[in-house]
Amino acid sequence: MGSSELNEVRARIASAALRSGRDPAEVCLLAVSKGQPNRAVLDLYDAGQRAFGENRPHGLEERAEGSLPEDITWHFIGNVQRRAIKTIAPPIVLLHSFDRMSLLEPWSRLEHPPPVLIEVNIAAEPQKHGFEPSEVLQVADLVADRGVAVRGLMIIPPQVPIAEESRRWFVGLCELGGRLRAQHPEAVELSMGMTDDFEVAVEEGASIVRVGRAIFEAANNDSSERFTED
Repeated sequence: MGSSELNEVRARIASAALRSGRDPAEVCLLAVSKGQPNRAVLDLYDAGQRAFGENRPHGLEERAEGSLPEDITWHFIGNVQRRAIKTIAPPIVLLHSFDRMSLLEPWSRLEHPPPVLIEVNIAAEPQKHGFEPSEVLQVADLVADRGVAVRGLMIIPPQVPIAEESRRWFVGLCELGGRLRAQHPEAVELSMGMTDDFEVAVEEGASIVRVGRAIFEAANNDSSERFTED
């Protein structure tokens, strides 16, 4: 299950990268495994996939404590509740959803706080989490001052009927990322693009795309707005 779909997504990423003059190796495919059985994760692992994303603390904890291979790299892509930080942090290599300043104090008190991506509410949607673009540079300074590594930015753009309509948001994040790197050279990641628009995101500079449905087919068809990292 999923291995042929995985290869198809990889091919589409490579084509999108080449169309924009990029090396496909610059793009990390994050397989969003929320709600999937471990067997499905292992099938993708056997096909060479190593980076997986979870959006619920309990699901991440179960993965980390299970019998899955140790060289899988786990990312957390969902909303972070303060009470769940000690569950989320130990297994992951990257938090994609640093979306409010109230997370900084408890995250920075961890013995080894994982690096973070600053979530940007790029379209100023009131129902979504994240910082305004104008806040990002100051937020990055504050986060870094507390000893937490800022690795880049993440967005969930507005839902649109066709992928092309998301392009302007990806362009905007790429421009913002350039300004961020001028102050924080290590902040090289742009986590943007999901099943419906990842090719456009790659064309505009995504370094991480978060894809679930296109890999796991209908089994991962959770349409909730906030965490449909597919």
